[in-house]
Amino acid sequence: MTNIRNVQQVINAHATSDGDGVKISRVAGFNNAKFSPFLMVDELKSDESKDYVGGFPPHPHRGIETLTYMVQGHFQHKDHMGNTGELRSGGAQWMAAGRGVIHSEMPVMEEGALHGFQIWINQPAKNKMTPARYHDFQPETIYEHRASDLGLVRVIAGDIKLKDQVIQGPLSTTGVPLSVADWKPETGGELSYAPPETHNVMVYVYQGELTINDQVIHQGQLALLPSQEFLTPEEKALTPLEEAGSNESWVSMQAAKNSGALLFSGEPINEPVVHYGPFVMNSMQEIEQTIQDYNNGLFETY
Repeated sequence: MTNIRNVQQVINAHATSDGDGVKISRVAGFNNAKFSPFLMVDELKSDESKDYVGGFPPHPHRGIETLTYMVQGHFQHKDHMGNTGELRSGGAQWMAAGRGVIHSEMPVMEEGALHGFQIWINQPAKNKMTPARYHDFQPETIYEHRASDLGLVRVIAGDIKLKDQVIQGPLSTTGVPLSVADWKPETGGELSYAPPETHNVMVYVYQGELTINDQVIHQGQLALLPSQEFLTPEEKALTPLEEAGSNESWVSMQAAKNSGALLFSGEPINEPVVHYGPFVMNSMQEIEQTIQDYNNGLFETY
């Protein structure tokens, strides 16, 4: 049967800073099963260079993937493995930290408007001690789908199934199946897409507002539309069902003029999550070992 997904939780982004004083808006869900496989969504947005010029000097990670998407701006990635990547307006970069990586993300721009996102994605336990990997995706490699009643859809990772076609993004090597897309309705519009039934779905509104099944999601809010696996009996009773014989799950949204949203779906990772600073492992013992490995200089040898 077809499931029409409802919003089960709305989380407000909160202002914070990271790196060398970079101002960000953050939504975190490290211990929220409805958030998995995603861990955190950071939005960087400012017209003032003082809010981002410090960038993110060299720092370590273990046990996560990061997906960075630049709407407007120019940063440069460098890591201890010798990778250098340019993150330009409309482009993206992906890094799987695995057993350990030390990297920096610094602004090339000295002034002007910055708008971008960094998404933390959990790695399954079997991937947390694998060699680190990095890849950047220049703007011209990201397919743009435009329609008068839809606006612009750019798929960065995985694929999304619209009513009339499937749109594939350039990133397909994530540790678990997932998708990330940017929807800009421009003059307003409606979008319906069908993520896999087993995926958790999230929608982050970065401009304007969206309506999902009569619930309005405002700028700076993230809506969770989880898999049936994570619904309570009461929530399941409120989920509309249609068309017996289908296993599809649809998300339908209407957007106000000049709105924008990031669309996420992903296969949940049903494993313990222990988060400490830049590290995400499955137990406190693994976190303690990670800190010891980093302090002993082991990360530089990978």
